[in-house]
Amino acid sequence: MKLETIIVERSDDGIVTVTLNRPEKKNAINGKMWDELLATFREVRASATDRVMVLTGAGDAFCGGADLTAGGSDPRHQLDRMHHFGSIGLALHEITKPCIAKVNGVAVGAGLNIALGCDLIVAGESARFSEIFAQRGLSIDLGGSWLLPRLVGIHKAKELALLAEIVSAKEAERIGIVNRVVPDAELDKFVGEWAAKLAAGPPIALQMTKRMITSGLTMSMGESLHWEAMAQTVTGGTQDTAEAMRAFVEKRKPQFKGR
Repeated sequence: MKLETIIVERSDDGIVTVTLNRPEKKNAINGKMWDELLATFREVRASATDRVMVLTGAGDAFCGGADLTAGGSDPRHQLDRMHHFGSIGLALHEITKPCIAKVNGVAVGAGLNIALGCDLIVAGESARFSEIFAQRGLSIDLGGSWLLPRLVGIHKAKELALLAEIVSAKEAERIGIVNRVVPDAELDKFVGEWAAKLAAGPPIALQMTKRMITSGLTMSMGESLHWEAMAQTVTGGTQDTAEAMRAFVEKRKPQFKGR
């Protein structure tokens, strides 16, 4: 697919950076961007070389949500279109590699929920967040109803969604939406360091840990312990674990290959 609304860049160390690229529209998501995001998220999941995905926005915004001004002649019923949009949120959720949202400027509506769908969120100090749907006469979408209460609790989730107020980066950090807030000028450097650290980690172990933590929210303690035993058995038999043991004895950093 020829990309028109996003930029995908890959580094030699396995970091793939996906940049929403409609800065003149605060990176609001139009029909073309929905399709390109879906294809890209599926590509990253299937890639044998991508180890970490960084999701960000061009210009002075992360994402202003869905582009409600975008025209088009999509013949599908609204319900079918919404199911299509939902598939983008699910494709992000199903990426096995660690994902970091690097939030610069506003992240509102669908833009916020795309950020919430990542594993880690780092925000510049001027970033702002909102489940803005109610201000537009709309209900929450793109997985926000599932993600938000798991991050902040049900009552705070209702406050954010029903009142649809703007939340500062510091408040977002306080209530658990954001992992870290850093000065705007240090955002690229900080996220780059996190991405590099994750890319250098053991891919199989990180992927299994990510999936178990996400799935653990809907499993019993017994089920979680079962899957931990299964995952530990798998990772313990990998070449990466043997490399980690050798590196420990030899007092050097391990070189993980994902095997």
